[in-house]
Amino acid sequence: MQVSVIILNYNVRYFLELCVLSVEKAIQNLNAEIIVIDNNSSDDSCEMMKQRFPNIKLIENKENSGFPKGNNIAVKEAKGEYICILNPDTVVAEDTFEKILAFAKSKTDLGIIGCKLIDGTGNFLPESKRGIPTPWVAFTKIFGLYKLFPKSVLFNKYYAQHLDQNQTGKVDILVGAFMVMKRELYNHLEGFDENCFMYADDIDLSYRALLLHKQNYYFHETTVIHYKGESTVKDATYMNHFRDFLNFFYKKHFKQSLFFNLMARLGAFYFSIVKLFQGKPKAKIPPNQYILISDNENIRERLEAKLQKNTARTILENGKIVFSQTFSKQKNREVILDTNYLSFKDVISFFEKNKNKSFTLKLLPIQSNFIIGSNSSNDRGEVINL
Repeated sequence: MQVSVIILNYNVRYFLELCVLSVEKAIQNLNAEIIVIDNNSSDDSCEMMKQRFPNIKLIENKENSGFPKGNNIAVKEAKGEYICILNPDTVVAEDTFEKILAFAKSKTDLGIIGCKLIDGTGNFLPESKRGIPTPWVAFTKIFGLYKLFPKSVLFNKYYAQHLDQNQTGKVDILVGAFMVMKRELYNHLEGFDENCFMYADDIDLSYRALLLHKQNYYFHETTVIHYKGESTVKDATYMNHFRDFLNFFYKKHFKQSLFFNLMARLGAFYFSIVKLFQGKPKAKIPPNQYILISDNENIRERLEAKLQKNTARTILENGKIVFSQTFSKQKNREVILDTNYLSFKDVISFFEKNKNKSFTLKLLPIQSNFIIGSNSSNDRGEVINL
């Protein structure tokens, strides 16, 4: 078997359904398997899997065993030469794994491969590629120096900014939302460290691969949507988590840094003050118009009845989506992409080409009765049942 795709789920039933649908398409031409492991979700994730995907291996944990242990349990059941650790709040393209595996086989010193990740608005997620978070590198992250001096070798290491987002190359650290490696390597590393503090697991695994003199790679030739489940808003809570998981990493591989602890405490204080002056976040304003990209008029009618808003429909023309002048003049629009009509690769391409536009983006999954998406990388997203 070529690849085993491991999806660890916890209470994201709708995102899981979308993810599995996209992975099914992506492994059609491969000898591959999908293993879903559920960490004792309280929603109907497991029932959905049994009803909609009865042929996919489902492991039901009786407790929330955490990210490291959950993935380790699933990998023990895997049969693929390669494994992919994949978040349930992701969408892959039809050729993602074919491209990744071809790249993997071209390397003799392979560690872990990551890919280009974008959020639900189409914007690049910088954590797709990172450097080793030494105390100095962490300091540049805490105080945003990497943004001020993106070209400086001294300040740009946290997000491996020596490498452009559209450039494949060696990096140190990859993100656990999407990791591909040989199962043999994963087992040699004894998987994720089950003692890891939250968020440190992918950093630790990536670093341990480097210690074996393996090379980790960022691969830009395939893009995956990652609807991030945890807020990345910079506040005191975030900074305390950041400090704790890096302290775990330092204690394990280096030595505890008094410099980093001081900087992290200052950072937590700074962001708590900033938040006081920011006030409450603005309420979300519902779209004035919905635009369905589909060839199915019945779906448009159902959406309009459910959403109680004007819902227009358009299709692809010569491979491109063309908005009429009527659409262009509308403000606060939401575009719904029907994956019964569009491929996941087309959807991902549309996200990338239309980032930072005047409309938000949602997906209608294949043969499903809901639309799903996120207007920001700082929230869990939105699901509307039809």
